[in-house]
Amino acid sequence: MLISVIISTYNRPKALELILKSFNYQTDKDFEVIVADDGSTSDTRHMVKRMMMDSNFPITYVTQEDKGFRLARIRNLAATKAQGDYLVFLDGDCVPRKNFIQMHRMLAQKNTIVAGNRILLSEDFTKEIEGQFKDICTYSFIKWFSLYLKGSIKRLHPLITLPFNFGRNLGAKWKKVRGCNFALFKEDYIKVNGCDSDFEGWGYEDSDLAIRLIHAGLSVKSGRFATATFHLFHQENDRSKEQDNLKRLQERIKSSIIEAQNGIKQLNIE
Repeated sequence: MLISVIISTYNRPKALELILKSFNYQTDKDFEVIVADDGSTSDTRHMVKRMMMDSNFPITYVTQEDKGFRLARIRNLAATKAQGDYLVFLDGDCVPRKNFIQMHRMLAQKNTIVAGNRILLSEDFTKEIEGQFKDICTYSFIKWFSLYLKGSIKRLHPLITLPFNFGRNLGAKWKKVRGCNFALFKEDYIKVNGCDSDFEGWGYEDSDLAIRLIHAGLSVKSGRFATATFHLFHQENDRSKEQDNLKRLQERIKSSIIEAQNGIKQLNIE
């Protein structure tokens, strides 16, 4: 089964390059990457084109005009380019470990959305990583333990890998789904018409997707102790539209809506 990894990004080419380089080390090689660019400047495009030549896995690049934070729409556009049967969504500031694809494959299950997690890195350590392009995905547990003692990472226990596929069912706990790291079969994503592009600006487009998937009969599965990524530090995004998105989400919770009102079917290629 080919896995399609959709990496969303916006004007952070150094972080994205670290992520793309980390995929060269994956223990499971049966995957592709689609870079979903929400309107970055040409620096990102040039870097991705270079990585297409230097990487040992296929990369597809999709972008859209910069009209503000439109993560939902660019995810949908990227999903239409995916060749795989299984979609893994990853934010452009989350560096995967070497077994990231392997663990997501182990957890893949029909009618299920896998909720991955992340390990927060400090601001100083993030600057060091980006400045020196360190391959942190190759670090040993001992190395991470020493960095934990220095305060470079916030938590250590998510690095423990428990390779089991039972006892992970979370039922309808949609709040466990984080947009930075989640996965599901493409047919399930299409079934609910993908993300709702009416969610513009920061906030809750991933929660809306999870709720509609649950309305469609899917359950949430924990990806903890298996799929943790390293989350690079960044300042908070502009949250000026958070309340509008929260109101839209609250209406969705009360409804039984399954399909996004402005999703994949409504895409107009720019």
